[in-house]
Amino acid sequence: MPKKGVINNPAGRKKGTPNKATAELKQWIQCLIDDNRIQLEQDLMRLDPKDRWIIVERLMQYTTPKMANIEAKLSDEDLNQVVNEILKNINDENTN
Repeated sequence: MPKKGVINNPAGRKKGTPNKATAELKQWIQCLIDDNRIQLEQDLMRLDPKDRWIIVERLMQYTTPKMANIEAKLSDEDLNQVVNEILKNINDENTN
């Protein structure tokens, strides 16, 4: 039994490198879509608008990065300062 932390194949695939099967599958899917783009668009347009937007939304997850959930922790004083600066900038733009 190998010891914990010991690498059995130090010359193996580097971290983050996709395996060959994954790369080949991605390439095959890309070719399938590219070769059938017109038919896919026609099929998509035949769907009811609601169903069409469901498909578009599902496809977007593969092209659009997901938003990270960021929580800002501002004091009331900091928040007031930010709001005042924004209002000042808006007023400056409106007077020019």
